Amino acid sequence: MLSHRFLLNRTSLSAIANNLCAFKSAMSMSNFKMSNSSAPTQRHTSQYCQISESDGIREICLNEPKTRNTLSLGMMKEILSALTQSWDDKQLRCIVISSTGPIWSSGHDLKELLPERGEDQQKAIFDKLTEIIFSIRKAPVPVMAKVNGTVAAGGVQLVASCDIVICSDKSSFITPSANFGIFASTPAIAMSRIMSHSKCLDMLMTGHPITARDAYIQGMVSRVVPESELDNEIVKITNAIKEKSRAVLALGKEFFYKQLELSIEEAYKLGSLKMTENLKLSDSQEGVKSFMEKRKPVWSHL
Repeated sequence: MLSHRFLLNRTSLSAIANNLCAFKSAMSMSNFKMSNSSAPTQRHTSQYCQISESDGIREICLNEPKTRNTLSLGMMKEILSALTQSWDDKQLRCIVISSTGPIWSSGHDLKELLPERGEDQQKAIFDKLTEIIFSIRKAPVPVMAKVNGTVAAGGVQLVASCDIVICSDKSSFITPSANFGIFASTPAIAMSRIMSHSKCLDMLMTGHPITARDAYIQGMVSRVVPESELDNEIVKITNAIKEKSRAVLALGKEFFYKQLELSIEEAYKLGSLKMTENLKLSDSQEGVKSFMEKRKPVWSHL
């Protein structure tokens, strides 16, 4: 939950050291090519983030490695703005959150949370990350985390809240704030919903890091690939998403998160309603017809 340059304790130093050499090339990368398309890329560099959009893929790249990509209030405002813009644009098919530098994000900026800053600011900071997380759920397209480095504290909360998480085998995850007298309560909410309780509490109470492979085993990440294959894996997944109907995926994503909060009986009732609603979509009718005619569907995204 809280982090700063002091937040990554001794237990994580060796992991970071192992990552530094491997991530030198990543530090110089501002954007990755999302597909082989010749579509023009729109880029915007702001104070904290680099925003690019090409061929239906929007990338939000945390770009303040000198602060270890802390989730300062300014950084989070830029993430939220880029995340929520132009949702009604049918050309938008996927949003990718990435970062520069060997630290994907070290979480909240400890300096902004000092007691003298006041309780109102502290609450505003935690509420802003919550707003980002709920916006990820509400987004009509998949939101993917591309992780190539160490993720700490509130950064873990952000990653664990994305729809799909792809990381390199050199990545690691740590929630060390209990070492400084602060239990990572808000990261625990996201972590406990995707990980086993015992492993989640192990991370929260010991502050020990876990590897990318452990994060995969525990359900925190979707796929782990060698660092050299990370960009290609992102392209492969985003291309697969673009082959589907945007309307169908939007309906399915909304249902998925809604049913998580229901009892099994209520979930199945809602699921039946959503299936019949799905079948009324123009793209559903086109999909069934194309299957019967043994051809590729032509989506209208309606």
